[in-house]
Amino acid sequence: MKVAPSLLSCDFSKMGEEVRRITDAGADLIHLDVMDGHFVPNLTIGPGIVKAVRPFSELPFDVHLMISHPLQYIDAFADAGADIITFHVEAEDDIDETIEKIRSRGILPGIVLKPKTPAEAAFPYLDKVYMVLVMTVEPGFGGQSFMYDMMPKAEKLRREIDSRRLDVLIEADGGISASTVDECAKAGIDISVSGTGVFKAPDAAEAIRQLQSAGR
Repeated sequence: MKVAPSLLSCDFSKMGEEVRRITDAGADLIHLDVMDGHFVPNLTIGPGIVKAVRPFSELPFDVHLMISHPLQYIDAFADAGADIITFHVEAEDDIDETIEKIRSRGILPGIVLKPKTPAEAAFPYLDKVYMVLVMTVEPGFGGQSFMYDMMPKAEKLRREIDSRRLDVLIEADGGISASTVDECAKAGIDISVSGTGVFKAPDAAEAIRQLQSAGR
């Protein structure tokens, strides 16, 4: 299990140091949540913040766009240092066009499914993306409880990906901690996003190790 700590739960007064801290603690990726106050009822960071914290880690930056019009911001986040850009199939821009734009910038594309969106919504795009992100909370705020009923969706995605022999990762985001990550592993999830579970832990390195050992 790869672990992508979410900066949504970090100390925003020292974001660069927080990125360095979880990098040193053994994280596999850095997850950055971008919210526009329209697609979801919250506002977070923009390209300027991504660019500002980029020098603090060489880990892949996994940028999750919870915004209505992701297409018009791909260049800005690419220039800021994103390595992976995921966007919601429920957003208003054309999905194929957005995937192609991400790829044109040499960045790995991913699509995201809200809890009420079925696994089948991702099927037409599985041969075009690097990752599918399954939301295990309603997007918009950190600290929510893990939705166990999202695991059948992840299992269905895993079966479809494997049956088509595609090299596509499944990521889960929301409420993931040492007490819930084993469910993710059993469902075939490859990457766990954890905000509170890592940043608020007494020992971030130990929290990351526990998550990485899921399913063993």
